[in-house]
Amino acid sequence: MFASLRAPALVTVLGFLACTVQAIPKITRTGRYLYDDSGTRFYIKGIAYQEQGDVVASTDNPFGEPSNFIDPLSLGDACKRDLPFLQQLGVNVIRVYSVNSTLNHDDCMNAFSQAGIYTIIDLALPLNGSIDRLSPSWGTNLLNQYIHTIDAFSKYDNVLAFNIGNEVVIQTTTSKSKGSSALVGYAAINGASNWREPLANYLTCDPSNGNSDSSAIDLYGLNDYEWCGDSTFQSSYARTTAAFAQYNVVAYFSEFGCISSPPRLWTESVALFSSDMNTVWSGGIAFSYFPAASAAGQFGMVTISQDTKTVTTSDDFDRLKTQYGLVSFINSPSQSSVAAAAYPSCPASTDAFLASSTLPPTPNEAACNCLENALSCQFTPATNNYTEVVGQLLNVGCSLLGQAGASCTDIGGNGSTGVYGRISDCDPTIKLSYVMSQYYEANGKNPQSCSFAGNGTVNPSSVSAANAAASSCISNPGAVFTPTAVPTTNGGATGKATATGKTGSANAAFGRVDAVLLSMSIMAIFSVIGGVWTLA
Repeated sequence: MFASLRAPALVTVLGFLACTVQAIPKITRTGRYLYDDSGTRFYIKGIAYQEQGDVVASTDNPFGEPSNFIDPLSLGDACKRDLPFLQQLGVNVIRVYSVNSTLNHDDCMNAFSQAGIYTIIDLALPLNGSIDRLSPSWGTNLLNQYIHTIDAFSKYDNVLAFNIGNEVVIQTTTSKSKGSSALVGYAAINGASNWREPLANYLTCDPSNGNSDSSAIDLYGLNDYEWCGDSTFQSSYARTTAAFAQYNVVAYFSEFGCISSPPRLWTESVALFSSDMNTVWSGGIAFSYFPAASAAGQFGMVTISQDTKTVTTSDDFDRLKTQYGLVSFINSPSQSSVAAAAYPSCPASTDAFLASSTLPPTPNEAACNCLENALSCQFTPATNNYTEVVGQLLNVGCSLLGQAGASCTDIGGNGSTGVYGRISDCDPTIKLSYVMSQYYEANGKNPQSCSFAGNGTVNPSSVSAANAAASSCISNPGAVFTPTAVPTTNGGATGKATATGKTGSANAAFGRVDAVLLSMSIMAIFSVIGGVWTLA
Protein backbone atom coordinates (compact mmCIF):
# COMPACT_ATOMS: atom_id res chain seq x y z
CA MET A 1 0.00 0.00 0.00
CA PHE A 2 0.98 3.69 0.11
CA ALA A 3 2.05 3.23 -3.51
CA SER A 4 2.99 6.88 -3.70
CA LEU A 5 5.01 6.82 -0.59
CA ARG A 6 7.79 5.04 -2.22
CA ALA A 7 11.38 5.26 -5.63
CA PRO A 8 17.35 4.56 -7.11
CA ALA A 9 21.42 4.87 -7.19
CA LEU A 10 24.37 4.52 -4.74
CA VAL A 11 25.01 7.36 -2.41
CA THR A 12 27.79 8.75 -0.27
CA VAL A 13 26.73 8.97 3.31
CA LEU A 14 28.30 11.75 5.30
CA GLY A 15 29.64 10.82 8.71
CA PHE A 16 27.80 12.04 11.78
CA LEU A 17 28.50 11.81 15.47
CA ALA A 18 25.92 9.68 17.25
CA CYS A 19 23.60 11.77 19.39
CA THR A 20 22.34 8.95 21.59
CA VAL A 21 23.75 6.38 23.92
CA GLN A 22 24.00 2.98 22.23
CA ALA A 23 20.67 1.67 23.47
CA ILE A 24 19.89 -0.96 20.92
CA PRO A 25 21.88 -3.93 19.56
CA LYS A 26 23.45 -3.62 16.16
CA ILE A 27 21.88 -5.87 13.51
CA THR A 28 24.01 -7.35 10.73
CA ARG A 29 23.33 -9.56 7.75
CA THR A 30 25.04 -12.90 7.26
CA GLY A 31 24.02 -14.57 4.02
CA ARG A 32 20.23 -14.48 3.89
CA TYR A 33 19.62 -13.92 7.61
CA LEU A 34 19.82 -11.12 10.19
CA TYR A 35 21.62 -11.42 13.54
CA ASP A 36 22.18 -9.20 16.54
CA ASP A 37 25.47 -8.60 18.36
CA SER A 38 25.17 -11.81 20.34
CA GLY A 39 24.69 -13.93 17.23
CA THR A 40 20.97 -14.42 17.88
CA ARG A 41 18.73 -14.55 14.81
CA PHE A 42 16.80 -11.30 14.31
CA TYR A 43 13.28 -11.23 12.88
CA ILE A 44 11.30 -8.20 11.73
CA LYS A 45 8.12 -8.11 13.81
CA GLY A 46 6.80 -4.80 12.66
CA ILE A 47 4.05 -2.43 11.71
CA ALA A 48 3.67 0.31 9.09
CA TYR A 49 3.74 3.67 10.86
CA GLN A 50 2.71 6.68 8.77
CA GLU A 51 -0.36 8.85 8.68
CA GLN A 52 -1.69 9.08 5.16
CA GLY A 53 -1.48 12.34 3.24
CA ASP A 54 -4.24 13.87 1.15
CA VAL A 55 -5.48 11.60 -1.63
CA VAL A 56 -7.09 13.16 -4.68
CA ALA A 57 -9.17 10.47 -6.35
CA SER A 58 -9.01 10.54 -10.15
CA THR A 59 -8.56 8.28 -13.15
CA ASP A 60 -4.98 9.54 -13.23
CA ASN A 61 -4.37 8.18 -9.72
CA PRO A 62 -5.44 4.51 -9.80
CA PHE A 63 -3.33 3.61 -6.77
CA GLY A 64 -4.83 6.24 -4.50
CA GLU A 65 -1.47 7.93 -4.05
CA PRO A 66 -1.31 10.90 -1.65
CA SER A 67 -0.14 14.25 -2.96
CA ASN A 68 1.62 15.14 0.29
CA PHE A 69 2.87 13.43 3.42
CA ILE A 70 3.15 13.71 7.19
CA ASP A 71 6.59 12.86 8.55
CA PRO A 72 5.77 10.80 11.67
CA LEU A 73 9.35 10.74 12.89
CA SER A 74 9.41 14.54 13.24
CA LEU A 75 6.46 14.59 15.68
CA GLY A 76 8.03 13.91 19.05
CA ASP A 77 4.83 14.21 21.09
CA ALA A 78 2.96 11.90 18.70
CA CYS A 79 5.72 9.29 18.86
CA LYS A 80 5.63 9.35 22.67
CA ARG A 81 1.82 9.08 22.48
CA ASP A 82 2.00 6.04 20.22
CA LEU A 83 4.97 4.27 21.82
CA PRO A 84 2.96 2.51 24.58
CA PHE A 85 0.64 1.07 21.93
CA LEU A 86 3.51 -0.12 19.76
CA GLN A 87 4.94 -1.76 22.86
CA GLN A 88 1.59 -3.44 23.53
CA LEU A 89 1.83 -4.96 20.07
CA GLY A 90 5.37 -6.09 20.83
CA VAL A 91 6.80 -4.72 17.59
CA ASN A 92 10.54 -4.34 17.09
CA VAL A 93 10.42 -2.50 13.73
CA ILE A 94 8.33 0.27 12.24
CA ARG A 95 8.27 1.08 8.54
CA VAL A 96 8.00 4.74 7.51
CA TYR A 97 7.29 5.60 3.88
CA SER A 98 8.37 9.25 3.57
CA VAL A 99 10.39 11.60 5.76
CA ASN A 100 11.49 15.22 5.52
CA SER A 101 15.26 15.39 5.83
CA THR A 102 15.19 19.06 6.87
CA LEU A 103 13.25 18.38 10.09
CA ASN A 104 14.54 17.21 13.46
CA HIS A 105 13.90 13.54 14.27
CA ASP A 106 15.82 13.21 17.53
CA ASP A 107 12.86 12.83 19.89
CA CYS A 108 11.18 10.04 17.95
CA MET A 109 14.29 8.15 16.93
CA ASN A 110 15.76 8.25 20.43
CA ALA A 111 12.48 7.22 22.05
CA PHE A 112 12.12 4.27 19.69
CA SER A 113 15.75 3.30 20.16
CA GLN A 114 15.38 3.25 23.93
CA ALA A 115 12.31 1.02 23.47
CA GLY A 116 14.20 -1.42 21.24
CA ILE A 117 12.38 -0.43 18.05
CA TYR A 118 14.22 -0.19 14.73
CA THR A 119 13.09 1.76 11.67
CA ILE A 120 12.89 0.91 7.98
CA ILE A 121 12.82 4.20 6.10
CA ASP A 122 11.70 4.55 2.50
CA LEU A 123 13.64 7.23 0.64
CA ALA A 124 10.96 8.39 -1.79
CA LEU A 125 8.48 11.22 -1.38
CA PRO A 126 5.03 11.55 -2.97
CA LEU A 127 4.76 12.92 -6.49
CA ASN A 128 7.96 14.79 -7.34
CA GLY A 129 10.14 12.80 -4.97
CA SER A 130 9.51 9.46 -6.65
CA ILE A 131 10.09 7.70 -9.93
CA ASP A 132 7.25 7.97 -12.42
CA ARG A 133 6.24 4.41 -13.26
CA LEU A 134 5.05 5.47 -16.71
CA SER A 135 8.09 7.58 -17.64
CA PRO A 136 10.85 6.41 -15.31
CA SER A 137 14.04 8.38 -15.00
CA TRP A 138 16.83 8.53 -12.47
CA GLY A 139 18.31 11.96 -12.11
CA THR A 140 20.16 14.40 -9.93
CA ASN A 141 16.99 15.63 -8.22
CA LEU A 142 16.18 12.19 -6.79
CA LEU A 143 19.81 11.36 -6.03
CA ASN A 144 20.17 14.51 -3.95
CA GLN A 145 16.93 13.82 -2.11
CA TYR A 146 18.08 10.32 -1.21
CA ILE A 147 21.50 11.55 -0.10
CA HIS A 148 19.96 14.10 2.24
CA THR A 149 17.60 11.56 3.81
CA ILE A 150 20.39 9.05 4.42
CA ASP A 151 22.63 11.76 5.83
CA ALA A 152 19.87 12.99 8.15
CA PHE A 153 19.28 9.52 9.63
CA SER A 154 22.79 8.12 9.66
CA LYS A 155 23.43 9.39 13.18
CA TYR A 156 20.74 7.14 14.66
CA ASP A 157 21.56 3.63 15.89
CA ASN A 158 18.13 2.16 15.12
CA VAL A 159 17.90 2.58 11.34
CA LEU A 160 17.66 -0.99 10.14
CA ALA A 161 17.24 -0.26 6.42
CA PHE A 162 16.72 2.36 3.76
CA ASN A 163 14.23 1.27 1.11
CA ILE A 164 15.22 2.59 -2.30
CA GLY A 165 11.86 1.70 -3.80
CA ASN A 166 8.34 0.47 -3.12
CA GLU A 167 6.22 -1.15 -5.81
CA VAL A 168 8.01 0.63 -8.63
CA VAL A 169 7.68 -2.40 -10.90
CA ILE A 170 4.00 -3.36 -10.82
CA GLN A 171 3.43 -5.44 -13.92
CA THR A 172 5.02 -7.18 -16.85
CA THR A 173 7.36 -4.71 -18.44
CA THR A 174 8.98 -4.99 -21.39
CA SER A 175 32.58 2.83 -3.66
CA LYS A 176 32.16 1.91 -0.89
CA SER A 177 32.53 5.14 0.90
CA LYS A 178 31.68 6.62 4.29
CA GLY A 179 29.62 4.21 6.34
CA SER A 180 26.01 4.13 7.46
CA SER A 181 24.81 1.33 9.68
CA ALA A 182 21.79 0.47 7.54
CA LEU A 183 20.83 -2.06 4.89
CA VAL A 184 19.72 -1.28 1.34
CA GLY A 185 16.24 -2.62 0.71
CA TYR A 186 13.45 -2.75 -1.85
CA ALA A 187 9.74 -3.50 -1.31
CA ALA A 188 8.03 -5.31 -4.19
CA ILE A 189 4.42 -5.82 -5.11
CA ASN A 190 3.37 -9.46 -5.16
CA GLY A 191 2.61 -9.92 -8.84
CA ALA A 192 2.73 -12.70 -11.39
CA SER A 193 5.56 -15.14 -10.83
CA ASN A 194 6.87 -14.72 -14.39
CA TRP A 195 8.18 -11.27 -13.45
CA ARG A 196 8.09 -11.30 -9.64
CA GLU A 197 10.91 -13.83 -9.32
CA PRO A 198 13.02 -12.40 -12.17
CA LEU A 199 12.75 -8.96 -10.54
CA ALA A 200 13.79 -10.33 -7.15
CA ASN A 201 16.76 -12.11 -8.73
CA TYR A 202 17.68 -9.05 -10.79
CA LEU A 203 17.95 -6.95 -7.62
CA THR A 204 20.50 -9.34 -6.12
CA CYS A 205 22.52 -10.31 -9.17
CA ASP A 206 25.96 -9.25 -10.34
CA PRO A 207 26.00 -7.66 -13.81
CA SER A 208 29.75 -8.26 -14.03
CA ASN A 209 29.33 -12.02 -13.44
CA GLY A 210 31.96 -11.83 -10.71
CA ASN A 211 29.93 -12.86 -7.64
CA SER A 212 30.06 -9.31 -6.33
CA ASP A 213 27.49 -7.56 -4.13
CA SER A 214 28.35 -4.10 -5.50
CA SER A 215 24.94 -3.65 -7.15
CA ALA A 216 22.79 -5.93 -4.99
CA ILE A 217 20.26 -5.04 -2.34
CA ASP A 218 20.58 -6.52 1.16
CA LEU A 219 16.92 -6.74 2.09
CA TYR A 220 14.09 -7.82 -0.21
CA GLY A 221 10.58 -6.97 0.93
CA LEU A 222 7.42 -8.47 -0.57
CA ASN A 223 4.12 -6.67 -0.01
CA ASP A 224 2.06 -9.85 0.37
CA TYR A 225 -1.68 -9.98 1.04
CA GLU A 226 -2.31 -13.60 0.06
CA TRP A 227 -3.51 -14.75 3.50
CA CYS A 228 -7.12 -13.62 3.92
CA GLY A 229 -9.44 -14.57 6.76
CA ASP A 230 -8.90 -17.85 8.58
CA SER A 231 -6.51 -19.36 6.05
CA THR A 232 -3.59 -21.79 6.30
CA PHE A 233 0.05 -21.84 5.29
CA GLN A 234 -0.56 -24.43 2.57
CA SER A 235 -3.40 -22.52 0.93
CA SER A 236 -1.84 -19.04 1.24
CA TYR A 237 1.92 -18.85 1.66
CA ALA A 238 3.31 -22.22 0.61
CA ARG A 239 3.74 -21.46 -3.08
CA THR A 240 5.41 -18.08 -2.54
CA THR A 241 7.67 -19.52 0.14
CA ALA A 242 8.76 -22.30 -2.20
CA ALA A 243 9.50 -19.74 -4.93
CA PHE A 244 11.98 -17.95 -2.65
CA ALA A 245 13.48 -21.05 -1.06
CA GLN A 246 16.89 -20.44 -2.64
CA TYR A 247 16.93 -16.64 -2.47
CA ASN A 248 20.37 -15.24 -1.67
CA VAL A 249 19.67 -12.24 0.61
CA VAL A 250 17.31 -11.44 3.47
CA ALA A 251 13.63 -11.61 2.53
CA TYR A 252 10.63 -10.47 4.57
CA PHE A 253 7.02 -9.39 4.07
CA SER A 254 7.27 -5.60 3.78
CA GLU A 255 3.47 -5.41 4.15
CA PHE A 256 0.83 -7.96 5.12
CA GLY A 257 -2.74 -7.93 6.44
CA CYS A 258 -5.48 -8.75 3.92
CA ILE A 259 -8.81 -6.91 4.41
CA SER A 260 -10.91 -8.68 1.76
CA SER A 261 -12.36 -11.24 4.22
CA PRO A 262 -13.04 -9.28 7.40
CA PRO A 263 -12.49 -9.35 10.24
CA ARG A 264 -8.71 -9.48 10.03
CA LEU A 265 -7.74 -12.36 12.29
CA TRP A 266 -3.97 -11.91 11.84
CA THR A 267 -3.39 -15.66 12.12
CA GLU A 268 -0.81 -15.32 9.37
CA SER A 269 1.45 -13.65 11.96
CA VAL A 270 2.19 -16.91 13.74
CA ALA A 271 2.65 -18.74 10.43
CA LEU A 272 5.12 -16.14 9.20
CA PHE A 273 7.49 -16.84 12.08
CA SER A 274 6.90 -20.60 12.14
CA SER A 275 9.19 -23.43 11.01
CA ASP A 276 7.23 -23.53 7.73
CA MET A 277 8.58 -20.10 6.80
CA ASN A 278 11.51 -19.10 9.01
CA THR A 279 14.20 -20.60 6.78
CA VAL A 280 13.04 -18.36 3.91
CA TRP A 281 11.53 -15.26 5.55
CA SER A 282 12.75 -12.99 8.33
CA GLY A 283 9.39 -11.71 9.53
CA GLY A 284 7.13 -8.97 8.26
CA ILE A 285 5.40 -5.61 8.62
CA ALA A 286 1.68 -5.48 9.48
CA PHE A 287 -0.21 -2.79 7.58
CA SER A 288 -1.13 -0.32 9.08
CA TYR A 289 -1.08 1.40 12.50
CA PHE A 290 -2.77 4.56 11.23
CA PRO A 291 -5.91 4.57 9.03
CA ALA A 292 -5.06 4.23 5.35
CA ALA A 293 -7.51 4.30 2.48
CA SER A 294 -6.64 2.42 -0.70
CA ALA A 295 -8.20 0.94 -3.78
CA ALA A 296 -8.51 -2.32 -1.83
CA GLY A 297 -10.36 -0.69 1.06
CA GLN A 298 -9.72 0.84 4.47
CA PHE A 299 -6.74 -0.26 6.57
CA GLY A 300 -5.66 0.90 10.01
CA MET A 301 -5.75 -0.25 13.63
CA VAL A 302 -6.11 2.96 15.64
CA THR A 303 -7.82 6.32 15.40
CA ILE A 304 -6.36 9.57 16.73
CA SER A 305 -8.54 12.17 18.45
CA GLN A 306 -9.05 15.54 16.80
CA ASP A 307 -6.72 17.19 19.29
CA THR A 308 -4.10 14.49 18.41
CA LYS A 309 -3.65 13.55 22.08
CA THR A 310 -5.68 10.34 22.42
CA VAL A 311 -5.34 6.95 20.74
CA THR A 312 -8.35 4.65 20.36
CA THR A 313 -7.57 1.09 19.37
CA SER A 314 -9.77 -1.16 17.26
CA ASP A 315 -10.58 -4.86 17.30
CA ASP A 316 -7.97 -5.16 14.53
CA PHE A 317 -5.38 -3.86 16.97
CA ASP A 318 -6.46 -6.24 19.71
CA ARG A 319 -6.37 -9.27 17.41
CA LEU A 320 -2.90 -8.37 16.12
CA LYS A 321 -1.75 -7.86 19.72
CA THR A 322 -2.98 -11.36 20.56
CA GLN A 323 -1.40 -13.01 17.52
CA TYR A 324 1.91 -11.15 17.83
CA GLY A 325 1.94 -12.26 21.45
CA LEU A 326 1.89 -15.87 20.27
CA VAL A 327 4.96 -15.42 18.08
CA SER A 328 8.23 -17.00 19.15
CA PHE A 329 11.48 -16.55 17.25
CA ILE A 330 13.29 -19.69 16.11
CA ASN A 331 16.99 -19.11 16.75
CA SER A 332 18.35 -21.01 13.78
CA PRO A 333 20.38 -21.41 11.74
CA SER A 334 23.29 -20.29 13.85
CA GLN A 335 25.26 -17.36 12.50
CA SER A 336 28.46 -19.38 12.37
CA SER A 337 26.83 -22.02 10.16
CA VAL A 338 25.55 -19.61 7.52
CA ALA A 339 27.55 -19.24 4.34
CA ALA A 340 28.17 -15.86 2.76
CA ALA A 341 25.66 -14.88 0.11
CA ALA A 342 26.48 -15.68 -3.51
CA TYR A 343 25.61 -13.20 -6.23
CA PRO A 344 24.83 -14.97 -9.50
CA SER A 345 24.91 -13.50 -12.97
CA CYS A 346 21.84 -11.51 -13.90
CA PRO A 347 18.83 -13.27 -15.42
CA ALA A 348 18.32 -13.06 -19.15
CA SER A 349 15.58 -10.82 -20.51
CA THR A 350 12.29 -12.50 -21.36
CA ASP A 351 9.02 -11.35 -22.90
CA ALA A 352 7.69 -10.88 -19.37
CA PHE A 353 10.83 -9.24 -17.96
CA LEU A 354 12.76 -6.88 -20.17
CA ALA A 355 15.73 -5.50 -18.31
CA SER A 356 19.33 -5.02 -19.29
CA SER A 357 22.16 -5.60 -16.84
CA THR A 358 23.78 -2.45 -18.24
CA LEU A 359 22.81 0.18 -15.70
CA PRO A 360 22.38 3.92 -16.27
CA PRO A 361 25.18 6.24 -15.17
CA THR A 362 25.34 7.83 -11.74
CA PRO A 363 23.65 11.26 -11.87
CA ASN A 364 26.32 13.97 -12.01
CA GLU A 365 25.09 17.22 -10.48
CA ALA A 366 28.11 19.29 -11.52
CA ALA A 367 27.96 18.17 -15.15
CA CYS A 368 24.22 18.84 -15.35
CA ASN A 369 24.59 22.30 -13.81
CA CYS A 370 27.38 23.06 -16.26
CA LEU A 371 25.08 22.16 -19.13
CA GLU A 372 22.17 24.19 -17.78
CA ASN A 373 24.30 27.32 -17.49
CA ALA A 374 25.60 26.94 -21.04
CA LEU A 375 22.28 26.34 -22.83
CA SER A 376 20.98 29.02 -25.18
CA CYS A 377 17.31 28.71 -24.19
CA GLN A 378 16.48 28.08 -20.56
CA PHE A 379 13.30 26.90 -18.87
CA THR A 380 11.95 29.78 -16.79
CA PRO A 381 8.47 28.64 -15.75
CA ALA A 382 5.62 31.11 -15.76
CA THR A 383 4.12 29.44 -12.68
CA ASN A 384 5.51 28.33 -9.34
CA ASN A 385 3.71 25.02 -9.74
CA TYR A 386 5.82 24.06 -12.72
CA THR A 387 6.09 20.34 -12.04
CA GLU A 388 3.07 19.53 -14.18
CA VAL A 389 4.07 21.68 -17.15
CA VAL A 390 7.57 20.18 -17.39
CA GLY A 391 6.24 16.87 -18.68
CA GLN A 392 3.82 18.55 -21.05
CA LEU A 393 6.48 20.84 -22.47
CA LEU A 394 8.91 17.95 -22.89
CA ASN A 395 6.30 16.15 -24.97
CA VAL A 396 5.69 19.25 -27.05
CA GLY A 397 9.39 19.97 -27.49
CA CYS A 398 10.26 16.42 -28.49
CA SER A 399 7.36 16.37 -30.95
CA LEU A 400 8.61 19.60 -32.54
CA LEU A 401 12.15 18.22 -32.76
CA GLY A 402 10.84 15.09 -34.41
CA GLN A 403 9.02 17.14 -37.02
CA ALA A 404 12.29 18.94 -37.67
CA GLY A 405 14.15 15.66 -38.20
CA ALA A 406 15.88 15.67 -34.81
CA SER A 407 15.15 13.60 -31.69
CA CYS A 408 15.14 13.51 -27.91
CA THR A 409 17.41 10.50 -27.57
CA ASP A 410 19.94 12.50 -25.53
CA ILE A 411 17.45 12.86 -22.65
CA GLY A 412 15.87 9.40 -22.82
CA GLY A 413 16.87 5.87 -22.01
CA ASN A 414 16.03 2.28 -22.78
CA GLY A 415 16.37 -0.15 -19.90
CA SER A 416 15.81 -3.20 -22.08
CA THR A 417 18.80 -2.46 -24.29
CA GLY A 418 20.90 -0.70 -21.66
CA VAL A 419 21.25 2.43 -23.79
CA TYR A 420 20.87 5.75 -22.00
CA GLY A 421 21.02 9.29 -23.35
CA ARG A 422 24.02 11.32 -22.28
CA ILE A 423 21.88 13.69 -20.20
CA SER A 424 19.28 11.14 -19.12
CA ASP A 425 20.41 11.57 -15.50
CA CYS A 426 19.88 15.34 -15.34
CA ASP A 427 16.99 17.06 -13.61
CA PRO A 428 13.86 17.11 -15.85
CA THR A 429 13.98 20.90 -15.97
CA ILE A 430 17.52 20.76 -17.42
CA LYS A 431 16.38 18.17 -19.95
CA LEU A 432 13.61 20.56 -20.94
CA SER A 433 16.05 23.46 -21.33
CA TYR A 434 18.19 21.21 -23.54
CA VAL A 435 15.22 20.33 -25.77
CA MET A 436 14.11 23.96 -25.92
CA SER A 437 17.63 25.05 -26.86
CA GLN A 438 17.81 22.51 -29.68
CA TYR A 439 14.51 23.75 -31.08
CA TYR A 440 15.52 27.40 -30.66
CA GLU A 441 18.79 26.81 -32.52
CA ALA A 442 17.08 24.77 -35.26
CA ASN A 443 14.89 27.83 -35.93
CA GLY A 444 17.72 30.25 -36.41
CA LYS A 445 17.58 31.47 -32.82
CA ASN A 446 14.28 33.21 -33.38
CA PRO A 447 13.32 34.46 -29.90
CA GLN A 448 9.76 33.25 -30.40
CA SER A 449 11.00 29.68 -30.75
CA CYS A 450 12.40 29.90 -27.21
CA SER A 451 9.15 31.11 -25.67
CA PHE A 452 7.29 27.82 -25.20
CA ALA A 453 4.14 29.65 -24.07
CA GLY A 454 6.11 32.05 -21.91
CA ASN A 455 8.13 29.36 -20.15
CA GLY A 456 11.45 29.90 -21.89
CA THR A 457 14.04 32.68 -21.87
CA VAL A 458 16.99 33.29 -24.17
CA ASN A 459 20.33 33.00 -22.34
CA PRO A 460 22.45 35.94 -23.57
CA SER A 461 25.65 34.52 -22.10
CA SER A 462 25.45 31.27 -24.05
CA VAL A 463 28.30 30.80 -26.53
CA SER A 464 27.81 27.15 -27.54
CA ALA A 465 25.14 25.20 -29.31
CA ALA A 466 23.22 22.70 -27.16
CA ASN A 467 24.99 19.70 -28.66
CA ALA A 468 28.43 21.22 -28.16
CA ALA A 469 27.56 22.24 -24.60
CA ALA A 470 26.53 18.68 -23.80
CA SER A 471 29.79 17.32 -25.24
CA SER A 472 31.80 19.84 -23.22
CA CYS A 473 30.05 19.44 -19.88
CA ILE A 474 29.42 15.69 -20.00
CA SER A 475 32.65 14.28 -21.34
CA ASN A 476 32.05 10.78 -19.95
CA PRO A 477 28.26 10.23 -19.89
CA GLY A 478 28.47 6.62 -18.68
CA ALA A 479 30.69 7.32 -15.68
CA VAL A 480 30.06 6.08 -12.15
CA PHE A 481 31.34 8.39 -9.45
CA THR A 482 30.87 9.07 -5.74
CA PRO A 483 28.16 11.71 -5.34
CA THR A 484 28.14 14.28 -2.56
CA ALA A 485 25.33 16.15 -0.92
CA VAL A 486 24.22 19.66 -1.88
CA PRO A 487 22.19 22.13 0.19
CA THR A 488 18.71 20.90 1.07
CA THR A 489 15.72 22.77 -0.31
CA ASN A 490 11.97 22.37 -0.68
CA GLY A 491 11.20 20.45 2.48
CA GLY A 492 13.69 17.69 1.98
CA ALA A 493 13.33 17.17 -1.75
CA THR A 494 16.23 18.62 -3.64
CA GLY A 495 16.78 19.50 -7.24
CA LYS A 496 13.93 21.02 -9.19
CA ALA A 497 11.23 18.40 -9.75
CA THR A 498 10.30 15.28 -11.60
CA ALA A 499 8.28 15.76 -14.72
CA THR A 500 5.02 14.10 -13.76
CA GLY A 501 2.93 13.07 -10.84
CA LYS A 502 2.36 9.33 -11.21
CA THR A 503 4.79 7.90 -8.77
CA GLY A 504 6.23 4.71 -7.49
CA SER A 505 9.50 5.09 -5.82
CA ALA A 506 12.32 3.23 -7.24
CA ASN A 507 11.75 1.99 -1.98
CA ALA A 508 20.23 -2.13 4.30
CA ALA A 509 22.21 -4.56 6.48
CA PHE A 510 23.75 -2.90 9.46
CA GLY A 511 26.86 -2.96 7.50
CA ARG A 512 26.87 0.16 5.38
CA VAL A 513 25.12 2.11 2.69
CA ASP A 514 27.86 3.19 0.37
CA ALA A 515 27.85 5.52 -2.55
CA VAL A 516 28.33 3.03 -5.32
CA LEU A 517 26.06 0.34 -3.88
CA LEU A 518 23.07 2.58 -3.36
CA SER A 519 23.55 4.19 -6.72
CA MET A 520 23.88 0.88 -8.51
CA SER A 521 20.93 -0.64 -6.66
CA ILE A 522 18.67 2.26 -7.54
CA MET A 523 19.90 2.30 -11.13
CA ALA A 524 19.12 -1.39 -11.37
CA ILE A 525 15.50 -0.61 -10.50
CA PHE A 526 15.47 2.18 -13.07
CA SER A 527 16.81 -0.25 -15.64
CA VAL A 528 13.93 -2.60 -14.91
CA ILE A 529 11.12 -0.07 -15.07
CA GLY A 530 12.71 1.63 -18.02
CA GLY A 531 12.66 -1.63 -19.95
CA VAL A 532 10.61 -0.27 -22.81
CA TRP A 533 10.80 3.46 -22.17
CA THR A 534 12.50 5.85 -24.51
CA LEU A 535 12.09 9.40 -25.73
CA ALA A 536 12.63 9.74 -29.41
